[in-house]
Amino acid sequence: MTDFDRRVKASETRIFKAIFPNTTNHYDTLFGGTAMQLMDEVAFITATRFSRLKMVTVSSDRIDFKKPIPHGTIIEVVGKIAYIGNTSLKVKVDIYIEKMYDESREKAISGMFTFVAIGQDKKPVRIK
Repeated sequence: MTDFDRRVKASETRIFKAIFPNTTNHYDTLFGGTAMQLMDEVAFITATRFSRLKMVTVSSDRIDFKKPIPHGTIIEVVGKIAYIGNTSLKVKVDIYIEKMYDESREKAISGMFTFVAIGQDKKPVRIK
């Protein structure tokens, strides 16, 4: 495994959250905006862990909501490096639903986020 491959693997980020009623909408499912915020946060952490540079979100290319996320479940938000350019990179983020009291697990949401590395002058810098 190369140093580059190790950095990609080491930057993978996972967080878990319990979905409680205070984070759900009138359908008792997680607010879409809350899901997007969690995804952007995990993508940012993934990008920063890979580059160790200041990173800013420049786009969310596509977010697919495949399954509603009901309250009373656990989610896992997973960020992985998908592409690395000169000054930008893309992070794929998936959210999985786990029921609290059985072992079922399914993908609920997928998205792609693009980040640019910036220097002190807020201009793009090369990712090493």
